[in-house]
Amino acid sequence: MTFDPGLQPERTALAWNRTSLSLAVAGVAGLKVLPGLVGVVGVVLAVLVLGAAGLLGVAAHRRSAAAVAALLAGQPRLPDGRLPAAVAVAVSGVAGVAIAAVLVMAVSR
Repeated sequence: MTFDPGLQPERTALAWNRTSLSLAVAGVAGLKVLPGLVGVVGVVLAVLVLGAAGLLGVAAHRRSAAAVAALLAGQPRLPDGRLPAAVAVAVSGVAGVAIAAVLVMAVSR
């Protein structure tokens, strides 16, 4: 099977970029909403989410470059699954914070 350098790696890289961007948007929304709900803790959480989005963007770029290099070199082994696992944990954490924020808003009214 020949490697098509323009399709699969590009789609995967774009998907990781979208995930990173979504996490950044959640961080910005958190900066807007959370400080009014939980004070300084909200700012810290939102900044942590923004930092995670930046780290994810860098890690995704490195992973994509490693996958393309492996495919071009004809190596059968691609990068491992640590990045997807870390993203799953981060997204679950963001979802938990969002649910907690909604619950705090509902109780405070």
